[in-house]
Amino acid sequence: MNMRKGISFRSIALLLIGIGLTGSALAESGRTALVLGGGGARGAAHIGVLEVLERERIPVDCVVGTSMGALVAGSYAAGLSPKKMRKKLAEADWTDIFLDVADFSQLSYRKKKVSQRYLPGTELGVTHNGFQLQSGVVAGEKIKLFFNQLVDANLGERNIEQLSIPLAIVATDIGTGERVVFREGSLTQAMRASMSVPGLMAPVEYKGRKLVDGGLVDNVPIVLGRELCNADRVIAVNVGSPLREPENIGSVLSVTAQMIGTLTKQNVERSLTSLTGQDIYIYPELGTIKASEFARYEEAADAGRKAAEQQVMLLRTLSVDKNTYLAWKNKNKYAPKTEIVIDEVRIAPTKRVHRNYVARQIRQMPGTLLDRPELEQDLIRIYGDGFYQNVDYRVIRENDENILEIIAREKEVSLDYLVFGFSIDNEYRQESNFNFRAAYRNTWINSYGGEFFASADVGGKPRVELDFYQPLDTRHHFFVEPNYLRKREDISIFIDDERIADYQLDTSYTEMVVGTNLGGYGQSRLGWREYHVKGEADLSSVVLPNVDERFGGFVYELNLDRRNRLYFPSHGWRSDISYFDSHQNGYSKLSADLGGAYKISDYVLSVRTTYTTSLKGQLPIYDAVMLGGFLRMSGYASNQILGDEALYGHIRTEKIIGRMPLGLNGDLRLGFGLEAAKLETNYTMSTGDDWLDSGVIYLGGETPFGPLYLGYGFTSRGDYNMYLQLGAL
Repeated sequence: MNMRKGISFRSIALLLIGIGLTGSALAESGRTALVLGGGGARGAAHIGVLEVLERERIPVDCVVGTSMGALVAGSYAAGLSPKKMRKKLAEADWTDIFLDVADFSQLSYRKKKVSQRYLPGTELGVTHNGFQLQSGVVAGEKIKLFFNQLVDANLGERNIEQLSIPLAIVATDIGTGERVVFREGSLTQAMRASMSVPGLMAPVEYKGRKLVDGGLVDNVPIVLGRELCNADRVIAVNVGSPLREPENIGSVLSVTAQMIGTLTKQNVERSLTSLTGQDIYIYPELGTIKASEFARYEEAADAGRKAAEQQVMLLRTLSVDKNTYLAWKNKNKYAPKTEIVIDEVRIAPTKRVHRNYVARQIRQMPGTLLDRPELEQDLIRIYGDGFYQNVDYRVIRENDENILEIIAREKEVSLDYLVFGFSIDNEYRQESNFNFRAAYRNTWINSYGGEFFASADVGGKPRVELDFYQPLDTRHHFFVEPNYLRKREDISIFIDDERIADYQLDTSYTEMVVGTNLGGYGQSRLGWREYHVKGEADLSSVVLPNVDERFGGFVYELNLDRRNRLYFPSHGWRSDISYFDSHQNGYSKLSADLGGAYKISDYVLSVRTTYTTSLKGQLPIYDAVMLGGFLRMSGYASNQILGDEALYGHIRTEKIIGRMPLGLNGDLRLGFGLEAAKLETNYTMSTGDDWLDSGVIYLGGETPFGPLYLGYGFTSRGDYNMYLQLGAL
C-alpha cells in the first residue's frame, strides 16, 4: 500500500515536471503573438488579460491590435505596464476627452460671438464643388492628445519601428475599403486612426488616404499576428459587442451602429477560423458594458482578468522562469527621461493661416522645460479657433537639440462655411417668437486674417448683420472693423400691469471701430456709430408718438469673458461695459453688466448685476433700460419695465441633477433665483424709485439644439410669468 502511494506521488511529480519542461520547451522553441481586438470601451478588458500574462511570466514576441485593442497593444509595446494603464485610465476625464471644444474662456472673442448665436456642429464647408458636412461628430483632438500623454510623446516622438516589441496596428481606408497596417511611423497617429469609428470620429489623413476604425476589415487580426513575427501560436482576445436585437433598431444612429457591428462580426468569424490547436482564445464576458461606456473601464478590465484566469492552465504552458522573464521585460521596458528642455519652438508650414497667428497661442519658451499640460491647453485653444482639421505636436531631435514642432493642419476643404441656429421663446405674458438664423463666414481673405461675416435672422425678430474684420498685424493684436446691423423688435408698452400698446421698433446702424484683442479675455473697441431708428405703434389704446431719428456718436465697448461655458458655467466671470455719446441727440448712455459663477460640490452659485444710466440728458424711449423677462425680473413680462438710471441684480443657486451623455456638453440643472431692480426714472410703472422684486424657479440644460429652460417667475405683489426657451436668443 505504501509502495503504491509512493509510486503514485512519484508519478504525479514526474508528470508535473514533464508538463513544466514541455511548457518551458514550448516557450523557448516557439514564438507567441498577442492579438487584441476592437470593441470600444469594452477593450479595457485587454488590460486584465495583460495582468494575468505578467503574473504568469508569459513573454510575447509581437503584438497586434485593432481599435481599442490598438490603444492597449501600442501602449504595451511602448513599455507601459498593465498597472500603469489602469492608472492612466483612472486619471482620464472621459466626458472631457470626447469633447473637442476648448473651454469657453479660452476661445477667441470672435469665436465666442459665433458660439452665442449659432449651434456647434452645424457648419457646412463652402467649396467649389458645393457644401460639405463635418466628417465626424467628434474630431478626436483631445483623444489624440491623450494618446500622446499615454506613451510619453512629449518626451520624444514614439515611432512604431523603434519599439522593442514588434507592433502592427490595423486601420481601414474608407475610400477603398482596404485594410491598412501600420508597422512604422507615428505610434499615436496609428492608434488614433485605428479608433476612428465612422460617423462618430473624423477620419485620419495619412499618405493621401482617409483612415477609419480597423474593426471594419479585421477586428481580431489573428492572421496578421501570426505573420508579424512568424508566430507558432497566437493569444487572441475578442472584446467585440454583440449585435442589437431587431426591436432595438430604429434611429439612424442605431442602424449605423448595427451596420458597423455586422461588418465587424463577419470579419471576426472569418478570423477565428484561422485558430489552431496551438492557439489560445480569450473571450471575456462583458455583459452590459457598451462600447461607449469608457467610465466602466474597471469592470471591463476585471472581466478580462477573469477570462484569462479561466485559461490559466493553457497560458502556463507558455510561462518562463523568473530570470528569463525579467530579461525579456527589461529588454522591452521603456525608461524615458522625466523631463526635457525645449531648445526651439517651430510652427509647421500652413497654407492660409499665418504661422504667427498659430504661434501667438503657444506659451512654451525655448530654453525651458516642456510643460505638457500647458501645451495641451494651448493646442486645444488653437483648435478652438475653428480653422483646423486637427492640431498636434511632436518632439524631435535635430543637431543635438530638442525641437517642439506644432502641427496645425487646416481644414482640407475650406475655411469658409455656413453655420445655423434657431431660437424658440414662449412666454405666458407675451406672444411666442421663433427665429431661424444662418450666417456665412469667409475667413482668411488675406494673409493677415481678414474675415467677412454675414448673418440673417428670419422670424419674430428679423435681423441682418454685415461685418468685416481686418487685423492690422499677423498676431491679431489690433484690428479695424466696419459693421452694419439692422433689426426689428416688437416691444409691448405697459403702464404698470396693463399692456397699452405694441410698438414696432426698427433699428439700424453703421459703425467703424478700431480695437485690440486682449488675449483670451476679450476685446476693447472704440469708434463712431450712425443710427437710424424708426418706431410706430402697431396696436395702441393711447396716442403714442412715432419715432424717426437719425443721429451718430462715439462708442466704446469693453467685453471680457472668462466663463468656462457659455450658458451653464460652473466657474468664471464676465464683464461688459459700453458707452455711447451722441452730441446730436443730447444724451449719453453708460452700461455695465457683471456676472460670475462658482461651483461647490453639485451646486453652482451665480450672481449678476447691471447698471445703466445717462451721464447727460435722458435716455430716449427707444434706447431706454428694458427689464422684465426670464432672468431679467422674471415675474414681469419682457420689457415691461422701461426707464433710466437702473440697477438690477440677481443671485441664483443651481443643483446639478444630471449630465448630458458622452460626446455632448453640459449639465442638467434645477435652479432658484432672487432678483431685484431699482430705477431712478421709471417710464412705465407708478412705483417711482421703489425697489422691485422677483423670484424664479427653473429647469435648464444644454442640449444639442442649444440651451433649454422651463421657468416660472413671480413677484411679492402677485405678478407671475412662465417661460419655455430653446436655442440662443
